[in-house]
Amino acid sequence: MSELTRILHVEDEADIREIANMALELIGGFQVAQAELGTVALEIIEDFKPELILIDVQMPGLTGPETLEAIRKLPGYETIPAIFMTAKVGESEKDSLIGPLELGLIAKPFDPTSLSTQIRELWAQGLANAA
Repeated sequence: MSELTRILHVEDEADIREIANMALELIGGFQVAQAELGTVALEIIEDFKPELILIDVQMPGLTGPETLEAIRKLPGYETIPAIFMTAKVGESEKDSLIGPLELGLIAKPFDPTSLSTQIRELWAQGLANAA
């Protein structure tokens, strides 16, 4: 992993997508592609080529974990890092979600002014842990 520039954000709630997009692009300077469903993420991932997946846990159809599992079956995305976003942040949920490729979990509601910083910190920790 190197400097993070491209994030695929998967979130079913339009207002959260809009706020996150502004926070990530305007404040964070990231290139962002967004998908409202896991199936849409699978359709656009090849064209966008993200370095990180920022993904909601609970979504209709494919859940966040199910979407991530499908993404990691695609050639070239087997080890793509991810950060989960969820309103439910109990220890049991965190323990069941976070594996070796998940960099962490961001609680919703999130602070738009610090979202990019949180993501960069989790990315840096992932780099340190991979070294």
